[in-house]
Amino acid sequence: MSKSIQILSTKKLSGEQKQALVKANIEVIESDFIQTQNKPFELKDINENLIFTSQNAVHSVLADPKSEELKSKNVFCVGLKTKILLSESGFNVVAYTGYAADLAEIITLIYRNESYTFFSGNIRRETLPQALKEADVKFNEIQVYDTSLTPQKVKNTVDGILFFSPSGVESYLKDNTIKKEKCFCIGETTAEALDKITKNIVIADQPTVEDVIEDVILEYSNKL
Repeated sequence: MSKSIQILSTKKLSGEQKQALVKANIEVIESDFIQTQNKPFELKDINENLIFTSQNAVHSVLADPKSEELKSKNVFCVGLKTKILLSESGFNVVAYTGYAADLAEIITLIYRNESYTFFSGNIRRETLPQALKEADVKFNEIQVYDTSLTPQKVKNTVDGILFFSPSGVESYLKDNTIKKEKCFCIGETTAEALDKITKNIVIADQPTVEDVIEDVILEYSNKL
C-alpha cells in the first residue's frame, strides 16, 4: 500500500474544504501563518465609488455603524467571495475580477473619469494604486485592517504546501525552508513570492481556496 499523502495548509480551512481533502485520502495539517484584525478608521471623504480587494476589508467596513450610508455607492472588487459578501450585504457591485491588475485595467479603461475610495489593509501590493495614479484616476485610500505574520516551525514532513497570499509565503519562510514540497498557490501574485525559492508550483485556475484544493486532489489522486 502506498504511503499516505500529507499536506500543510498555511491557513485554517473550513470543515467542508478539509473534508474534501480527507475524502481523497489526503492528510491535512493546518495553521494560520497570518492573522488579520480590524483597525480604527474614519468613514470620511468617501468618493463616488468604493474599491475592495479582500473580504477582510469588507468585514471591517461592515463593522462600522456608518457603513449603511455607503450602500448607495457603486463597488468594484477583487475576488468572487468578496463580491458575494458585498452583494449579500446590500452593496451594488459593478465589476469584480480575480486579480487586482485586471480590476485596475477595467477602471482605467472604462471608468477612469470617476472617483474612488480604496479600502485596504496595512500590507498590500502597489498594483492597483499605482495603476490608478498612472492613469490620473482620482482616488483616496483608507486602511481598515491590519495583517500580521505569525510564523511557526513545521515539524512534520509534508508532500505539499498550500499558500493563499504573499504574506503567508513570507511568514512560512521565516522558520521553514522549501525543498521538494509541491507548492499550491491561490494565484499568480502568491506564486511570484516563491519565484526565487522553487519552480515546483501549481497555480489555481481561479483564485479561490476551493480551486487550490481541487488542484491538490488532482495532483495526488493517481499517487494514492
